[in-house]
Order: sequence, then structure tokens, then C-alpha cells
Amino acid sequence: MKGVKSRTVVIAVVLLFFAAFFAYAFWPRAVSVDMATIERGAMMVTINEEAKTRVHDAFVVSAPVAGRLLRVDVEPGDAVIEAETVVARLTPANPSVLDIRTEEQAKAAVASAEAALTLANADVEKATADAVYTKAEVERARDLRPDDAVSQSQLDAAERAWRAASAALDMAKASVSMREADLKNARAMLMTFSEAEELSMAMNPHPREVLSLRAPISGRVLRVIQESETVLQAGAPVLEIGDPRGDLEVVAELLSTDAVKAKAGDRVIIEKWGGDIPLEGVVERIEPWGYTKFSALGVEEQRVNAIIQFAGEESARSVLGHGYRTEVRIVIWEDDDAIKVPASALFRSGDKWSVFKVTKGKAQLIEIEIGENNGSEAAVQSGLSEGDEVILYPGSQVVDGARVKQRRLEER
Repeated sequence: MKGVKSRTVVIAVVLLFFAAFFAYAFWPRAVSVDMATIERGAMMVTINEEAKTRVHDAFVVSAPVAGRLLRVDVEPGDAVIEAETVVARLTPANPSVLDIRTEEQAKAAVASAEAALTLANADVEKATADAVYTKAEVERARDLRPDDAVSQSQLDAAERAWRAASAALDMAKASVSMREADLKNARAMLMTFSEAEELSMAMNPHPREVLSLRAPISGRVLRVIQESETVLQAGAPVLEIGDPRGDLEVVAELLSTDAVKAKAGDRVIIEKWGGDIPLEGVVERIEPWGYTKFSALGVEEQRVNAIIQFAGEESARSVLGHGYRTEVRIVIWEDDDAIKVPASALFRSGDKWSVFKVTKGKAQLIEIEIGENNGSEAAVQSGLSEGDEVILYPGSQVVDGARVKQRRLEER
């Protein structure tokens, strides 16, 4: 009997051991999760984009006439004074080299001008002879008139013929002057560099006239487009001048879908410009013209320029210049007393937003209403209160009513 009882006790103990083991193995355990506490504080929604600075009114100094540009002495960053500082100098250019066709045309023009001059000289000779003859006739008629050897009408006719011949002589001489000028013009087309230089020195022993280009505004030289000496055509750009201290603004290329959310007067935070403290700005305007631009990945995008003016002290941005890179955050919504929930705690349940709220160590599925969302946080309108705990990144093991616990650092 004692053996039977001992065997029964052993079996009972073994069964209890296995029962306890399986109960422990299959008993629901608390799921380790990351938690966050709902807080109240400042929150903002921004449009983040890269941007660059620019001088709003940049003046390009160009050549007013065609000529030879002397080497530009000013350098980028040099200060200039309106109507006083000489930024560039121009001198008359040498004649251009003629191609074969143009040279032959110029030679033909010279030959034609020489023939016309010869004809004009012949006309002068004829007109001179007519003038001498008519003058002699007038003098003869005047001598015979007192004796009534000629009539008064004959004397008048002789004087008229003399005056007409004198006028014809003046016209012939003027025609010679015109033909000489035409010949000189035609020969000038064939003039070489050395001949042009010798003629210029003979006519004007002083150095060539230099045209000085002065600064149109007071400011600084932004860039020198053409520094070396060269021949420029009228209107060719030489350098660019602006005022980077008092006329600097920021241009941000926004996606058109973001541009419709921003408006004039929105506050702007200017970051990553090189300084330790972010700068303040204000949206001046959103340009109405959109344009197509390809991203670095080759994606076609519609972009719109947002013009941002600096706010605050000018000395804080004194080191910025034209074309500097920066990043801007345009604030389109902000609240200093918002109830915030991490965006990583949100998920869709049907057509509504939901979270897992931790209540007495268990996950509770609740639906909430949210307002603005900036990607990292969302403003809670209803469903959560300050101090509530929610689960971040809920996985498939987290269900309504499941036991949860805070994940330890070594479990992450």
C-alpha cells in the first residue's frame, strides 16, 4: 500500500509540474512597446525648402557703344559710389578685317567714286568755261548799252545767262566736294590697322578718347562678367553692381502644391545659412508664374518662386551676399498651446485616426480627431488629454486589451 501511495504522489507531483510549466509557457505576457506621453506646448506646421539669396535690384553695366574694353580694374566686393566710381573704360575699336567679297566690293566702290570725281571735275571745267563766256558777254553788253547798240532786254538776257552759269559753277564745285567725300569714305573701307592708327595720330596727336563707364548706383561689385581687354559690341555686359546689405532678399522654389498653402505675411525661419542663430523673414509675395524643373532624380516638378524679405537687425546677416545657399521654413500654421501626439502613434482605423492608449498596463484602442500635422507631431482636437500615454509604432502583437510594458533600453 505504501508503494502505491508513493507512486501516486510522484505522479501527482509530475502532473502538477507539467501543468505549471505549460501554464507559465502559454500564459499571455506583456508586450514590450515604446511609449510617449501626450504633452501640451508650442507646435507649428512649416513648408521646408532650399533657397538662395539674391540682390533684388542688380544693375548690369554694359557697353553703350561698340569699342575696345580696357582691362577692368575693379573686383567683386569693391564698393562703388553712384556716378563717381569709374568701373570700366572703352576706346574706339580698330576697323574690322574684310573678307574677300567685302574687300572686292570696297575696291569697286573706290573705283566708282574715282570715276564720279573725274566726271564732277569735268563738269566744273565746263561750268567754268560757261561762266567766263557769259561774264564776257555781260561786260560787252554793258559797254554797248549807253550807245543803244544793244537793247535793254538783250542786256538783261546776258546778265541772266551769266548768273545761271555762275550758279552752275557753284553746283559743279559742290558736286566735286561730295565726290571727294565719297571717295574718301570708299577708301576708308580698305584701310588697314596701321593706316588707321597713323591717320588717327595725324588728325589727333593726343591719345584716343576714352569713354568712362561710371557706377549707376552706390553699392558693391557683385561680379565681373568681362575682365580682360577685348572688343565689345554695343549692349555687351561688363559687370554687375548691387547693394547686398540693404537690398538682399531670399528666393525659395516651392512646389506648386506647397505654394498654394503659403501667403504674403507668413513668418519664415531661415536656417543653415552659415550662422549659429536662425534668421527671421517674412513672405513678401508668391509669384503667379509657375515653371517646370527637373529634380536630381529626373522627376518633373512644377515650381513657384516665393520672395522672402529679411526681418530683424541687418547686422545679423551682414556676411551674406548674392547667390548664397540657405534653407527656409515657411510657417503656415502655429499654436503655442496645442495638445500634441507623436505622428508615429497614429494609424488609420477605418476612415478615422486611432491610437493605442495605455490604461493600467493594457492597450486601449481609441479613435481621436486631429488637426494640423507636421509629419512628426499632430494637434489633438479630441480623444486624448495631456498626460495620457500612447504606444509608438504599434505592431501586430498590440491589440485592444493586450498587456503592455515599457520597452527597456537593452531590448531596443
